[in-house]
Amino acid sequence: MIAYCGLNCSKCDAYLATQQNSDSKRDETAQKWSGLYRAEIKPEQINCDGCKSEGRKFLHCNMCEIRRCCISKKVENCAVCGDYICDTLSAFIKLAPEAGNAIEKLRS
Repeated sequence: MIAYCGLNCSKCDAYLATQQNSDSKRDETAQKWSGLYRAEIKPEQINCDGCKSEGRKFLHCNMCEIRRCCISKKVENCAVCGDYICDTLSAFIKLAPEAGNAIEKLRS
């Protein structure tokens, strides 16, 4: 379940809370992410079936520029994009270095 950006959705706190239907994990994730990203994230926003699913997506993932770009270019992820590595992905990797590591592995 690798997202367009390289993150592993199956390890994401929002995905796990949703699949377990755990309100306590939603609360915990909302508090954690609110502090980490300096944004107001509410527990009811923690619902996600994965970036590439037809189901629910976490609010910020649903608005993700990387996701929209990959969909518009019809690419599986940034690793196979002809514009690799763009400014948008580069900025995201600074926030989530694990995504950059995953994309690099996919490229090799």
